[in-house]
Amino acid sequence: MSIQKNLARSLHTGLFDYHKFSLEEYRPSLLINNYKSGQKVLTSIVNELNKCEEFFFSTAFITNSGVASLINVLKELEDKGVKGKIIASQYQNFTEPIALKRLISLKNIEVKIVVENNHHTKGYIFKRDDIFTIIVGSSNLTQDALSYNKEWNIKVTSLSEGSLLQQTMREFNYTFDNAVTVTDEWIDEYQKIYQERTYKDNTNVIVKKRVAGTEAGYFIDNQENIEPSMFYKISPNKMQIEALACINNLRDNGKDKALIISATGTGKTYLSAFDAKIFKPAKLLFVVHRENIANKAMESYRKVFGNSVSMGLLSGNSKDFESDFLFCTIQTLSKDNIMKTFAQDYFDYIIIDEAHRSGANSYQNIIGYFKPRFLLGMTATPERMDGYDIFKAFDHNIAYEIRLNKALEENMLCTFHYYGISDIKINGQLINENADFNALTSNERVERIIEKSEFYGCDQGRVKGLIFCSRVEEARELSKQFNQRGYKTIALDGSSSEEQREIAIKQLEEDNISGEYLDYIFTVDIFNEGVDIPSVNQIIMLRPTQSAIIFVQQLGRGLRKNRNKEYLVVIDFIGNYSNNYLIPIALFGDNSYNKDTLRKLINSGNSFIPGSSTVNFDYITKQRIFEAINTATLNSKKDLFKEYNLLKYKLGKMPLMMDFIEHGSRDPYAFVEYSDSYFNFVSKYDENFKEDLSVSERGYLEFYSKEIGNGKRIEDIIILEEVISNNKVSIESIKQKILTDFSYLPSDETIESSINSLNCQFVKKQDFNKYNRPYSIDVINGTIKISDKLESVLKRPVFKTFLNDIISYGKTAFSSDYSKENFIDGFKLYQKYSRKDACRILNWASDQSSTVYGYRIKNNTCPIFVTYNKSEHISESTKYKEDFINRQQFSWMTRPRVKMDSRETIELQNCENTGLRILLFVKKSDSEGSDFYYMGDVIPCEFKQTTTKDGHGKVLPIVNIVYKLKQQVEEKMFEYITN
Repeated sequence: MSIQKNLARSLHTGLFDYHKFSLEEYRPSLLINNYKSGQKVLTSIVNELNKCEEFFFSTAFITNSGVASLINVLKELEDKGVKGKIIASQYQNFTEPIALKRLISLKNIEVKIVVENNHHTKGYIFKRDDIFTIIVGSSNLTQDALSYNKEWNIKVTSLSEGSLLQQTMREFNYTFDNAVTVTDEWIDEYQKIYQERTYKDNTNVIVKKRVAGTEAGYFIDNQENIEPSMFYKISPNKMQIEALACINNLRDNGKDKALIISATGTGKTYLSAFDAKIFKPAKLLFVVHRENIANKAMESYRKVFGNSVSMGLLSGNSKDFESDFLFCTIQTLSKDNIMKTFAQDYFDYIIIDEAHRSGANSYQNIIGYFKPRFLLGMTATPERMDGYDIFKAFDHNIAYEIRLNKALEENMLCTFHYYGISDIKINGQLINENADFNALTSNERVERIIEKSEFYGCDQGRVKGLIFCSRVEEARELSKQFNQRGYKTIALDGSSSEEQREIAIKQLEEDNISGEYLDYIFTVDIFNEGVDIPSVNQIIMLRPTQSAIIFVQQLGRGLRKNRNKEYLVVIDFIGNYSNNYLIPIALFGDNSYNKDTLRKLINSGNSFIPGSSTVNFDYITKQRIFEAINTATLNSKKDLFKEYNLLKYKLGKMPLMMDFIEHGSRDPYAFVEYSDSYFNFVSKYDENFKEDLSVSERGYLEFYSKEIGNGKRIEDIIILEEVISNNKVSIESIKQKILTDFSYLPSDETIESSINSLNCQFVKKQDFNKYNRPYSIDVINGTIKISDKLESVLKRPVFKTFLNDIISYGKTAFSSDYSKENFIDGFKLYQKYSRKDACRILNWASDQSSTVYGYRIKNNTCPIFVTYNKSEHISESTKYKEDFINRQQFSWMTRPRVKMDSRETIELQNCENTGLRILLFVKKSDSEGSDFYYMGDVIPCEFKQTTTKDGHGKVLPIVNIVYKLKQQVEEKMFEYITN
């Protein structure tokens, strides 16, 4: 179909009848910001930039943060020679000089500015061949407008002769021709005007530009930056109000211990002060691991309590034993002669800061000795690398939990722009975990680090950066080389004294560069936690990601909000590291360890990160992460055991599969894949679990876990759940329940197939015997009844608990990404299925997966399975090319020796007459495993006889078929498969 016809169809869908089928990419659409549904204006603009041959922006306000959101793709366009024109405005002198300077540094972009007439447009135009995409609405080129604010923008597509496009381009060209060209000289003059305007805006600190964003953002800014007075009181932010209520609720229920899990920068210290004010202790002890933290905690408490109580420091340098509130270092307090100076019940309220350290003997001695009326632990990362149970010290009473992504969503932390970029090759070898010292500190690497640090820069003013290295010698040598190039840096490590660290931090935060100051601190094994440097605006990571916990801790060093800091820049140099798969886990807070989820996050990351933050990877880096995901072993016994124990410690009891879901932990189906059932894993590896089941009962659980509970078909799960709950249920009521819950009516054939599956008739004979011949239900006159055998084993409480758990998991797994729009007769678009899953969902009577191979026609259905990037090790006769022509057409080959007059070719040609259903399943490569993405149903539109060769060079007939997908492939999925 021609572009004109496709465009006309899409306009009809968008403007007249949304039921009418058309190409999604041409439909007019509303662009909004809603990360929970994967929608951001930024994502649409980036997608269009990636495809365009030329672009045109006209926007009233341009900020450095807006440029930071797009800088990666703009740089890529410069490298490809794609030209662009940008019109800015001097309206209200809001556009930032540094943003203009960064734009004109790109050789492919012409930048002009309208200096009068209140220019207030917000439009983005993209040209590709004869097709133009126009985005017009409310979004300026700022990070919040592109990703966070409530914005409305309309996206329309036009051919070059369309009147709307012609009118828009005439207006753009006229404005551009009459605007002032932005040069370095013009920016220098504008800088003076901008600074004058900024000074006036910032005269009153309390109304600083981001303070009024949300309640959380307002009070966090004030807690950190404003001195209390008779006119202003420190008040709890949103998180603190909720946490205080939870702590009080625990106390009301007789609990005397609590643990707060809260991301760095969300105000844990103030929270403890607010709670202490409610509790009114006569004596309070605040325990930290460094003296500088004790001092800062005391400053925070003074803002809340004023002079109503006395406060003092108990540390190596200060010995205050008398004050009402003591702020104490663990090193001092853990000494017997100091600790036992106080009676065990001397302190009414004790706070343990960085409570994940409480597994150490020094902390254990203190917690064991003192008997306060209330004990509060606070940490951002309760998960310990050594597997120690810190939750036990606080009686497993988790009062409140807010992790990084939630804190970003609540606007409690500083926006960050993350850039994952490729580390260099030395002598043709990529930097890896075993790279030698000379490679890590070579001139080429130093120059690349400096080049990228200057290119990505910071929000405003000078860079105040932390650089995390993997080795002490590396940090010291890199610092030396930076200093030789005119930077002011220092290297710190575990051997650096407290005084050295304090001086370095002070110099890093110094705004007056006429005196002693630092641009960067290179660091190894310190500054991961327990240090507060709010003004850090750039973080560089020069080490492999060995732990998602440490990654988040290091990222957190720059996430604290601070006056005059709008965003944090994070530059991650990614080498050939085996643990690169941890990057999406850390950045997006996804702990499922599900490989498909991790791939999705890397491919569409910006859409799913809260607030205005962005995640950017260059092409090479993205491929390295995909390779690491593909090759990683994420479900080893060691990993599963660690995750199991962590949740067990957190809950204070044996977790069920659904507990992993509810606590955002690992996908618990991994335990089934490892041990055939969750019960098997628990009974083997949890020494506290004493229950047992018979061989037959275990077989039942294995059957339900592996064959029913994976969440691929909901009918099986609903039938099983209903007969367990009610003993019997009508087929009609099952169908109505599914209609009510999922908005579709299952067919009689599907219900019959589900009954067949529940009685273990679908699986192969050897599996039927392995599961001890489970028989679940009887069907009599349209009523499904529980079998005597299943009813008997359900009398065992432990069996029933684990069976209900797998049923709940299966329902959740099916529902989590279900939508009526993307559900097509049993299959969810872009979800993964095995050949066996497809056979079952297509209502085949038995598992024929071993005979399907590339495709098979059976029961008037034809599933097609394609490996997009074929392995070098397959036979020559199957190395033919199969690929997407575009997002709606797929070129496919039959098996060799098939001709135009072959039976299967004729069946495919007559599919629309016979109702033959053809389904396309694709996986990118064999390294992804044995499951395939369901891409949609297809119909053939072209047939062509051609040839291929076998391994001996013999020419064989084969038929090439071009299929049309009934639903256009989602853009990000298309890019992932085809790139």
